Amino acid sequence: MISKQEPDANSPYYLSQKSPLVAHSTWSTPQRLRKRTANTEGLASGRAAFRLAVIVLGLCRVPWLGQWGYPQSSSRHRWSGGAAVSSAFLIGRVISVHPEKKKMPLFSKSHKNPAEIVKTLKDNMAILEKQDKKTDKASEEVSKSLQAMKEILCGTSDKEPPTEAVAQLAQELYNSGLLVTLIADLQLIDFEGKKDVTQIFNNILRRQIGTRSPTVEYISAHPHVLFMLLKGYEAPQIALRCGMMLRECIRHEPLAKIILFSNQFRDFFKYVELSTFDIASDAFATFKDLLTRHKVLVADFLEQNYDTIFEDYEKLLQSENYVTKRQSLKLLGELILDRHNFAVMTRYISRPENLKLMMNLLRDKSPNIQFEAFHVFKVFVASPHKTQPIVEILLKNQPKLIEFLSTFQKERTDDEQFTDEKNYLIKQIRDLKKTAP
Repeated sequence: MISKQEPDANSPYYLSQKSPLVAHSTWSTPQRLRKRTANTEGLASGRAAFRLAVIVLGLCRVPWLGQWGYPQSSSRHRWSGGAAVSSAFLIGRVISVHPEKKKMPLFSKSHKNPAEIVKTLKDNMAILEKQDKKTDKASEEVSKSLQAMKEILCGTSDKEPPTEAVAQLAQELYNSGLLVTLIADLQLIDFEGKKDVTQIFNNILRRQIGTRSPTVEYISAHPHVLFMLLKGYEAPQIALRCGMMLRECIRHEPLAKIILFSNQFRDFFKYVELSTFDIASDAFATFKDLLTRHKVLVADFLEQNYDTIFEDYEKLLQSENYVTKRQSLKLLGELILDRHNFAVMTRYISRPENLKLMMNLLRDKSPNIQFEAFHVFKVFVASPHKTQPIVEILLKNQPKLIEFLSTFQKERTDDEQFTDEKNYLIKQIRDLKKTAP
């Protein structure tokens, strides 16, 4: 209980009742205290905190004005007594937190919890699917829900994502099937909403619990999510967003394996030749990522599916699209020169039709295509274990190849490695001899 007794006038911390600050203080007179019976406990802690603050300020040699009965400091450190008491009062208010305000809920009334956000979003996505009169309102609600969801997952500039809320949101997304719905109905969401869905999807996909990746496990159990993303390349308004999410999936080997060994993998060969440049380039970026990220997995895949894959790949190498042809040649060189793909490389360079294709590409009208073809052609020539059909083609064209390579891209004078490799190939071709019958 707060004492109703007047403070001791002889106390060094006694404030005169004439002081204007005392008149406005919440503890200046017994009459004021009696009117605040509802907050007696908070006031008691406030009064104690105030006194503590006064003592602390005194110990810190904070000067006081002599007219209030406090020792006067030197002029060098002179400070307003009003400022000192005001500071003490504010410190007291900060220290004395009202008991009822100490514990704040995780979500205030103005912020929905994850379960409510997911329910609201799912309900409004259902309205968007119907495409009726309520669509505009539903679209606004979808945007708001996506923003709230993104804030939980990504946090804000001054607040880290709350771990408990993130876990709850992830579980709600799995249980409700909303993660699948957002991908399936991505076209129905507005432009900014599509960006939010991409960020939410990629963020939750990276989430880990120890060594586990819950979302990777979820998508592995629902692989149609991957194929919906892949098919997104057929819809221009969502193609690039789907590409971003698909590449995030490919970072995880279990998901990359599902795509590689599926029938849908061959769809990449048509997507990389789409007429829209941005989409075709994005599809090729995903295609390349899929064939280069997980080395051991890809080597196994290429060995098992060699005939099918390289039959389709040959069409890319003969494409009328310059960008597709160049990118495909560059990727082919990267694949067959990777030590993990030694078995695939050996198989590729043993086939005479592949050598003939590279020799034709060496004469392409584009210097860049020629240069990329050179890096594949050199593997045929430099191999110490050439098959007889390969040797016969090289011998048949021996004089022409030596002459051609001697003047091939002579303008690359600053590329010493290219010059050394070219000279080495000329020597290898010159040294070839027919085997005895």
